[in-house]
Amino acid sequence: MTITSSHLGSSSAWTDARLLFALEEVVEKELDRHLRVAKDWMPHEYVPWSDGRNFPGIFEDGEAWEKEQSKVTEIGRIALVVNLLTEDNLPSYHHEIATLFGRDGAWGTWVHRWTAEEGRHGIVMRDYLLTSRAVDPDQLERFRMSHMSEGFESDNSHSMLHSVAYVAFQELATRISHRNTGHQSGDPVCDRMLARIAADENLHMIFYRNLLKAAFEIAPDLTMRAVRDVVVDFRMPGHGIPGFERAAAQMAIGEVYNLRIHHDDVLQPVLRFLKIMEIGGLGPEGLRAQEELGLFMGGLNTEAAKFDEKLAARKARLAARAGG
Repeated sequence: MTITSSHLGSSSAWTDARLLFALEEVVEKELDRHLRVAKDWMPHEYVPWSDGRNFPGIFEDGEAWEKEQSKVTEIGRIALVVNLLTEDNLPSYHHEIATLFGRDGAWGTWVHRWTAEEGRHGIVMRDYLLTSRAVDPDQLERFRMSHMSEGFESDNSHSMLHSVAYVAFQELATRISHRNTGHQSGDPVCDRMLARIAADENLHMIFYRNLLKAAFEIAPDLTMRAVRDVVVDFRMPGHGIPGFERAAAQMAIGEVYNLRIHHDDVLQPVLRFLKIMEIGGLGPEGLRAQEELGLFMGGLNTEAAKFDEKLAARKARLAARAGG
């Protein structure tokens, strides 16, 4: 089966302003759908408040943090810090999308609704981490100040289509990272909290994924090029976090987020939904982008297979040491 997309004017005719106008009706439809299915929830209901106690400072009975107080695993602690610091940069993310998508009409309503929903994630995660003493609070605050002081500038702010393509994948990546962090955390309370956050991220992904599909129908060449660029150059929004590369490597080994997960659970589901390799009606630029995307995915799968082998070998070595 081939999906045929008709060209509505040349690629050069599609400015960001025209694309925003052309997709406004789709945004309104997707916003209505989102509001029907989204469930309100209370961050404070997911926090084990009875576990909380004072830290040193203005309270004379304050108790200093020690690693042994934490219920979460080592990999859970690393991933929780990365995930929370990523959520912390919400003011910068809001600025980026409000500037790009606008503050009026359906686009503006979505921007503000998305921001409000995302705000819950940082609230509940920080309350959980501090109340349960899952992480060092002083280090967490120093990291937050450093990360937010740097701000955030999207790799895709030059293009509305690139931005839509990016968030379609990034929202799913965030959902997967939160969900796997919960599974690896060793704390059922943490797992439930992150499952609730992941449910939000999934709805956000669906919004942008459906918007991306609509973009293919009106500007197939431009959209294909945007998807290719985003997939090839993808990086998580938290890449500026202090020590991110080391933390990312630990999260990869800990099976929170790695090449195999990125390929199988993030890129492939969105590309399959879009039936990306079946889209027809493309011009030369779109066809080239489609071919390059296919080649890249094949190469990424090969790299993921190599990672799988290394990870399996590492597990075998650790098992041998434990048994020996």
